[in-house]
Amino acid sequence: MKTLIIDDERLARKELTSLLKKHSEIEVIGEAKNVDDAYEKIKSLQPDLIFLDIQMPGKNGFELLSMLDKVPYVVFATAYDEYAIQAFEVNALDYLLKPIQPERLEDTIKKLMELNLPSEENGDDASESVAEVSPARDVLGVKDQVFVKDGDRCWFVKLEEIRLFESDGNYIKVHFDKYKPMIHKSLNALDERLDTRYFFRVSRKHIVNLGWIERIEPWFNGGLMLELKGGEKVEVSRRQATKFKDMMSL
Repeated sequence: MKTLIIDDERLARKELTSLLKKHSEIEVIGEAKNVDDAYEKIKSLQPDLIFLDIQMPGKNGFELLSMLDKVPYVVFATAYDEYAIQAFEVNALDYLLKPIQPERLEDTIKKLMELNLPSEENGDDASESVAEVSPARDVLGVKDQVFVKDGDRCWFVKLEEIRLFESDGNYIKVHFDKYKPMIHKSLNALDERLDTRYFFRVSRKHIVNLGWIERIEPWFNGGLMLELKGGEKVEVSRRQATKFKDMMSL
């Protein structure tokens, strides 16, 4: 599992690297000392996992995650226990308190292995890879994980878990589980990044995850009405209804 360590303290990076040498599943491919450095290395090295400090000079760990379109799996390594727990109480992968204890790190590695992440050992048996779901690296597939932040609440969400993207002014409402956080992004920009095999732009205001459609009904003026498994009802415009029927037909 390719791993990047992000921490502004050189000794902290060195200590974690030393601890990880005992775990053959983890390959440390680089280090970063701040958010800008980390952002460039994540783009170039494409790690499966990052160990991330929260408090760093300049931008913090949260800001790094918000800069990324596609987020690797994240383990937080921080001295701020309450901050990490409160901010990532929903869908957190894991967090480690400094100084990191070897036994606690071992528990984290076990948890990561249970996720069946890509590695040399599992190879073709791994869960669907990015290459399999995304025709190009800059296209987001359903197995890709994204970071969603709304106020003090944060989530790591796989795109396959998101039912609906709904435009609301300069924001997008993201529908998943029981949550509907708002992110500052345009629907047009998002539409260009999503894999069209799994997501469909049904109107100017909505992008639907095709895997969450439960029922399709004819609607006014040649349009369609979709009912999603989460309970949302979304109208497909007449123009997009024609494209939708062609795409969904054998």
